[in-house]
Amino acid sequence: MTKERWREILDKIKSNFKILDEGQDEIEDEGGVFVDFIEFEGPLGRIRLEFISKPLVIDKKTNYSRRSGSETQVSYIYSETERSEKIVAYKWNNANSSWEEMDAKNFF
Repeated sequence: MTKERWREILDKIKSNFKILDEGQDEIEDEGGVFVDFIEFEGPLGRIRLEFISKPLVIDKKTNYSRRSGSETQVSYIYSETERSEKIVAYKWNNANSSWEEMDAKNFF
């Protein structure tokens, strides 16, 4: 998924459905994760799409000691130029008032 494709999807949603909420969140963990989201009323009910962009992991280092009872720490090294991007879809569940991730198999 690319940023351009995400913009095309947003344009189609805005022209065809009632928009309930829209915005962007930034998470400082994991090298800086950006989440663009849109919530709209679709044919399946209330839907939330998230476009998640995060830095690509280029290396993983494990720090450990051979002593008993010691902890193992994993640290990740993130790329400053390359990013991984994906879309996640959620459907609102009225029964328990929460978002449930939609399975991609249901789209085909």
